[in-house]
Amino acid sequence: MIEIPEDLNPRLVPLAFLLGTWQGAGVADFPGEEASNFGQQVTFSHDGRDFVEFTARSWRLDDAGQRTTPLETEHGFWRIDDSRQVEAVLVRDQGVVEVWYGELAEGKPQIDLATDAIARTEASPPYSGGKRLYGYVNGDLMWVGEKATPEVPLRPYMSAHLKKAVDPREWIDDIKDLPDDGIAFFR
Repeated sequence: MIEIPEDLNPRLVPLAFLLGTWQGAGVADFPGEEASNFGQQVTFSHDGRDFVEFTARSWRLDDAGQRTTPLETEHGFWRIDDSRQVEAVLVRDQGVVEVWYGELAEGKPQIDLATDAIARTEASPPYSGGKRLYGYVNGDLMWVGEKATPEVPLRPYMSAHLKKAVDPREWIDDIKDLPDDGIAFFR
């Protein structure tokens, strides 16, 4: 169920489905890079202003599903206008800054984005553009990313299936109702 926080800026209501912390796993595969399964945590938050703050961290997973090495970290800000046009500015740990534009689909919680501008540091890997599709499907957040380099045309490189993480602070009010011994609860 999509909840709309009371203090959410009215402009951001169409993006409310993104809010929260999401965790899950996906696959990464791109020519010239090591293919891997990865774990990911993505947080979309707000502070009452007219943007959603975005943070994503991913890490490689071994065959047992355990974290091994960091894969990618992103941070940015998303906005939406009255005509459902979405813009995002993202910074990646690899030395890349991107401006993305796209649109919130009509009648469903789905956002399709494409890069409009890219700035890279000298040390960053080759990169010339990307596309992303985010969707809220049966209570989960799913996304697929495509990227292009000067040597490789636009193609899928990462996708993930994320579930909403539960914040234990949300349970704090319920703790008062638990029995002191913990056993009586099960009787």
